This record gives sequence, C-alpha cells and structure tokens, in this order.
Amino acid sequence: MKLTEEQIAILASKGNIKINAVAGSGKTTIVIEYAKTREEGSRILYLAFNKSVKIEASKRFLEEGLNNVKVETAHSLAYKNIVFNYGYKVRGQGYKTNEIVETLGLKAVGEKHAEYMVANHINKFVAYFCNSSKQKVQELNYLDTIKEAKAREFVERFYEYILSQTRLFLSFMNSGEIEITHDFYLKKFQLSNPDLPYDYILFDEGQDASAAMLDIFLKQKACKVIVGDTHQQIYAWRYAINSLEQVDFTNYYLSTSFRFSQEIADLALTVLGLKRHIGRFKPIQIEGKGNSNAIKTKAILARTNLGLLLKAIEYITERENVKHIYFEGNINSYTYAEDGASLYDVLHLYNDRKSSIRDTLIKGMKDLADLEDYIEKTEEVQLGMMVEIVKEYGNKIPDIIKTLKEKHVANDEKHKAEVIFSTVHRCKGMEYDTVQLVNDFITEGQVHKMREELDKDEVDAAKIVEEINLLYVAVTRTRNSLYIPNALMPPTDGKLEHIHILNDLRPDEQLEKKKVIGYPKQPYIKTSLDSVSETSTSKLTHNSAGRPWTPELDNALTQMFQDGVSLKDMERHFGRTRSSIGFRIKKLQLEELYR
Repeated sequence: MKLTEEQIAILASKGNIKINAVAGSGKTTIVIEYAKTREEGSRILYLAFNKSVKIEASKRFLEEGLNNVKVETAHSLAYKNIVFNYGYKVRGQGYKTNEIVETLGLKAVGEKHAEYMVANHINKFVAYFCNSSKQKVQELNYLDTIKEAKAREFVERFYEYILSQTRLFLSFMNSGEIEITHDFYLKKFQLSNPDLPYDYILFDEGQDASAAMLDIFLKQKACKVIVGDTHQQIYAWRYAINSLEQVDFTNYYLSTSFRFSQEIADLALTVLGLKRHIGRFKPIQIEGKGNSNAIKTKAILARTNLGLLLKAIEYITERENVKHIYFEGNINSYTYAEDGASLYDVLHLYNDRKSSIRDTLIKGMKDLADLEDYIEKTEEVQLGMMVEIVKEYGNKIPDIIKTLKEKHVANDEKHKAEVIFSTVHRCKGMEYDTVQLVNDFITEGQVHKMREELDKDEVDAAKIVEEINLLYVAVTRTRNSLYIPNALMPPTDGKLEHIHILNDLRPDEQLEKKKVIGYPKQPYIKTSLDSVSETSTSKLTHNSAGRPWTPELDNALTQMFQDGVSLKDMERHFGRTRSSIGFRIKKLQLEELYR
C-alpha cells in the first residue's frame, strides 16, 4: 500500500505518541503498520474498544503474521486478572433498581418511591466511581453529574444517604457477598496497579476511554500509542473522558478519509464548526478521498431509540414489500431501558394491567404520571422515551414490534437486510454505502439555545459538544450517499452529488401534527441551518406538484429509490403527492430494474 506523508511520519516516530485520526482514515491499518515496523521480537498489546473490534483486529493481525501482538479489551484484561484470581461471580446485566433496594434494605421517606430513586442514584454513583481514576468514593462529588433541577434537588436532599449506601454496595461486591459488575472488576484492576509485560501498548478509541482505563494505560512502562478522534467522543454519559486531550504525548494526525468524498468531508467540518458557538472548536482538516459508487448497504441512523423506532415503523408501514431489516445491536435492546424495564411493562402500566407487569419498579407505580415523576428525578432518559412511545402508539405497540421482529434477520444474515436501522451509539465504527439521518439530531438553533442555558449553568458544555459529535459521527458513516433533513443541512452553493436534502418535519412540527414526543426538547429556533440554497440540484422546490418531470428530477428519484428512501420522504423532498411519485416510479420501471 502507498502510505501518506502523515502515515510515514507516524511509523518513523519514537516514544509515546497520540494519533488524532478523522473518521474513515484507517486507524486499524496504521496500527498494524506501526506494529510491523517495531523491532523484531517486541511484545505488543493492542487494546480494542469492544469485543467486536477485538475479534476483527485479532483476525487482521494474524493475517499479517503478527503473532507477537496480543489483542485485548480493557475489560478482558481485567477479567483475567481479577475475576479468576478472586473467584468472583460476574453479573452480566448489572443490577436493577429494585434489586439494589432489596440488597441494601433501603428506607427513604419524604418522597413517593424515594427508596427506588435513591437506588437509581446509587447505581449511577457506583458506575461513576468505577469508571473514575479515584481511590475512594468520597473523593468524587456525584452532584457534578446531575443537571436536571428536580433530580439535583432530590440528590442534594438525600446525598449523605446515597453516598453511604453506595460505599456499602461496593463493599458487598468487594467481599463477594453479591455478584460483581463489569465496571467493578475493571475498577479493582485499576486499583491493583497492574504491571503489564509489554514493550508497546496501542490504545484504540482513546476519545471514549474511562478515566480508570486511562490510568492503567499511563502507568505502564511500555512505549505508549493512543489512537482516536477527538470529535468522535460520544460516551461521556458513561463517564468516558477524552483521553486524547488528557495526555501530553507528541501529537500526530491522520486527516485523510478513504471512506467518503470531499463533499461529505466539507459537511462534516461544517457540523464540527457548530462548536465555535461555545468556544470548543479548534480548526482541523479533513480530506475526503473516498470514491465508492456502491449502494449495497443502506442504513437509517437516529440520535435516539425513539426517533429510530418511529422511522422504522413508518418505513415498514409504507413499504409492505420489504422482507428483511436489521437493527444494529439486537432489536430487543431498543425495547428495554438500561434498568431492565421493557416497553411492554410501560404499556401495561398505561393500560392499568398491573398483574402483567414484570419489572418490580414499574409495578410499584400508580400510573404513567407517577412514572414520569420518577423519571424527572432520576434523569432516566431511555425510560422516558418508552413512555413517549406508549403515549404515541398505545395498544398498537405489540403488533408493531411483532412485525419488526418478523422482518428482522439474524446477525449472520445481516447481508440480506434491505435496510439497517441503528442509533449512532450502536453503529460506532460501522460504515454503509447509503445513510439517511432521522431528524432528531441537534440543530444550530438548539446549540444557540443550549448556549444560553450554559451561561445560566443549567447545562454542561460537554453535553453540547457530545450532541454535535453525534451528528458528526452520523454524517461520516457513509461511503457514498447521504440523505439529511433540511433542518440539519447548512447553507451551500454549487452542485451536490452525494448529499440529498429531505424536507422532513422539524421536531416542533412533528409534535404539532403527529403528537410525537421525545425529540430534543429545546424549542426550535429558526437559524441559518434552515435556509438552503436553491442552486443545488439536490434541493428541489417543495411546491412542484403539476410541473413536468425533468431528467434531473428523474435521476434524483431513481437514486432515492435505489437508496431505499421511503415514499413519505420522497413526497416531502419533491413536494409532490405519493400517487404522482408512485406513477413516476412505474413509468421509469424502477421496481423492475432495482428490486
């Protein structure tokens, strides 16, 4: 392979380095080349972000004959050193709120369901400590993680009790009285100050490392290489820190993306430019050298589970002939909250069928309003989304989920899927030929609004940065075409070949017309992002019904049909009725040509 100047400089480097690599720049490839060029007999450890990356990386290192490279995740290393040595039993799914109440015998008064709220915060405090680099729980202030007013008020009132019970719960795990969590054995590994027997340690996805993982890494004697993309940090809600900004290593860059075109690269840079509004953006360069014309894999990406489910429901409703779909990360994960409550439990509460509810916490709620009060005081976002789905679809939900599952293919048949659905968190590291974004990402107007809240100390700047990062990651998943809602698209001049603008309803319009709740809650503010140049061939006049179909419009329709865009989205895009679009599809024989 022909190396770029940036890649050559990395391979010639000595000592500890950090590599800031833009999306699609071939991080794994450069890590492999780096390992090849180290002195013969070197012991090398490659720390992968998760199990799927570990499996793929192991395969590639072996194919290159690099038998001296050991591939692990931070958790797999910790598991071997802690769980085996101490004889711990691991609880795979973590603890539910009601289980913490029972284990600790919690008693809290003064608030309805106070013991469950306390347990919820204990669970989060445990995760906060286990992902930190601190030695003791009391060195952390859990209140630093709480922003919502009602949740903060509750935690302040019960803080000492939450702190003491968090320490007690951790002591139960440490003594083996109860099963330990994955976070716990990683924390215990960090506190043991391990000495890893390697000459080089290559740490991937450094922007989403926990402070505990980074502490283990930095204490090693080995030559250290940390790789990642500062702008792809999207796990701060899991107490990840941007390690690339924390370490004082010699800095190297990979600014060329081999995934997408310069057109997509320019859009990605414009998205990142939103950080200027909060003073968190340092100009970077992205050169797009991708030139794929494939349309084999098609994905619809959303910011939230709710946004994705709504789009999936719309998709299968309009396209009854679609046989195979796929949800990244298992379809069942989209119908369960982190705490274990299911969409069906919330539906049963909605219908006052308490006997059918399996989750103890939900069963203890009087009604949906009771649950919503709990959600406000615990910041349980996923559970809140489930409530909104139930409000919107009610008793249609079982049939909807049944249809989705009937069309869903297994992991080993993913290639059969006509469309792949995913949230950005679940498609991290993935790429697709064609990507369509759901209109539930942050807009420039919302950045301005959150900036005002930042001045009032009602929102964390890191939260705004992460929301912008989510849009950046979504935009850069495509190898070929991108379909983006008008509200998310910045003004542009000139012809767009790979970017297509959809006149999707804004969140406030969806609230009004469909009563759909759950998109970003900031009020919509009209900004420059809503003004789109009419000179672009992709931006077609909305009120075009009755006008003749031109070759340009036919080409756009053909590409949208190939990319699997729904009839509703085509209707919004072209400003024509579905019957008109359907007639044109038949006229062009698109179904015969591309089905």
